[in-house]
Amino acid sequence: MDRFMWTNGLLEMNETLVIHQRGVRLYDGDDKAKLDVGVVLLSTHRLIWRDQKNHECCICIPLSQIIFFEEQAAGIGKSAKIVIHLHPAPANREPGPYQNSKFSYIKLSFKEHGQIEFYRRLTEEITQRRWENTPVSQPITPAGLKTGRTRAVGIVGIERKLEEKRKETDKNISEAFEDLSKLMEKAKEMVELSRSIANKIKDKQGDITEDETIRFKSYLLSMGIANPVTRETHGSGTHYHMQLAKQLGDILLAPLEERGGMMALTEVYCLVNRARGMELLSPEDMVNACKLFESLKLPLRLRVFDSGVMVVQLQSHSEEEMITSAIDNVSEKGSLTAEEFAKLLGLSVLLAKERLLLAEKMGHLCRDDSVEGLRFYPNLF
Repeated sequence: MDRFMWTNGLLEMNETLVIHQRGVRLYDGDDKAKLDVGVVLLSTHRLIWRDQKNHECCICIPLSQIIFFEEQAAGIGKSAKIVIHLHPAPANREPGPYQNSKFSYIKLSFKEHGQIEFYRRLTEEITQRRWENTPVSQPITPAGLKTGRTRAVGIVGIERKLEEKRKETDKNISEAFEDLSKLMEKAKEMVELSRSIANKIKDKQGDITEDETIRFKSYLLSMGIANPVTRETHGSGTHYHMQLAKQLGDILLAPLEERGGMMALTEVYCLVNRARGMELLSPEDMVNACKLFESLKLPLRLRVFDSGVMVVQLQSHSEEEMITSAIDNVSEKGSLTAEEFAKLLGLSVLLAKERLLLAEKMGHLCRDDSVEGLRFYPNLF
C-alpha cells in the first residue's frame, strides 16, 4: 500500500478511462487496508481507488509499478480477488495513505462481482502498455496535503470522456453484429451439410455402408428436417399450405404413434419448429396446413374439442377406444383427476382432461368439482 499516492481522481491529458467497478475493498498484502469499500477505476495509465462515501479520499498507482497479477477465486464467505504484485516503492514518491508496508503486493476484493471483466481489461492494458506511448504529467492532488497540476478539468474533459465511451459502445455493437452474421453463415453451412447427408442416404451414393446409413439417419432425426417447406421454395397461398401439410403428415406419424395417436396443436407446433431449425412456421400457417389433412387424404386429422382445444390425431385413432380407456381406468382406480389420468397414460394433462370430459359427455362418467379440484367417478346412475 505504500506505493499508492493521493490524487483527485480526474483524468490527465492523453489518459483514457478503461473500466470502473463499485464495491471494491483494498488489501495491504493479506491485511485489510484501513479504508472503506470504494470504486476502483482502471485507466490507460493508472489504477485509481476512490472512497464511495468520501470522494476526497482518492488514491492511485501507476500501471508501470505492476510486475504481474493473478486471480484468487471466491470461497465460502469470501469475495473473489485480484492479487497485484508491485515493484518496490520509489524513493522520491509522492505522499500517500501509507508511508511504509511490509508487503510487496495488494489485493482488490470485489464485493459486487465484476472481477472477470476487470481482470480481462487489466490484462489488455498491461500487455499494450499504452502509458509508454502517451506519457502524462504525474498526478498529485491530495486533499489538503499538496497542490498539484491537473489537466482535462471541466466541460472539455467530460465531453472527451463521453465521446470515447460512445466510440467504445459503437465498437462493441459492431462486433456483436459481426458475430451474429458469422453465426448465420455457420447455420447455413449446417443446413447444406444436412441436405448433402440426406441426399447421400436417399441415393446410397459413395462408400456409405449399411451401418453408416443407419447412424446417419439417427443423426438427421436428432438434427431435424433436412429440407423444410418454405415460402421461398414453394411460393405462398394454397400451394404452400398443401406442401406443408404433406410434410407435416410425414414427420408427425411417428411422434403421434408414440403418444397414443393424439397431440395438442401447441405441442405439435413446438415439435415441428424445433425440427425446422431457423425456418420457423407461424401459428397461422400451421393451422391452415392442418386443415388440409382430410382433403389431401392424409392419415392425420385436425380435431377441435367442445372446449376449443385443437389437437392433431391419427385417422385410425378411435374415439370409442378413448372413451373405453377412460372408463376402464376410472373404474379400476375408483376415481381419477386429469393429472392422475395423464400420468397413467403418459399424456399431457390437457388431453387427459379432454378424454375424461368426452366420456362424461357420453354419460359414462360423472364429476365431483370441489375445492380439491375436478375428480371423475364412474356414472352409477
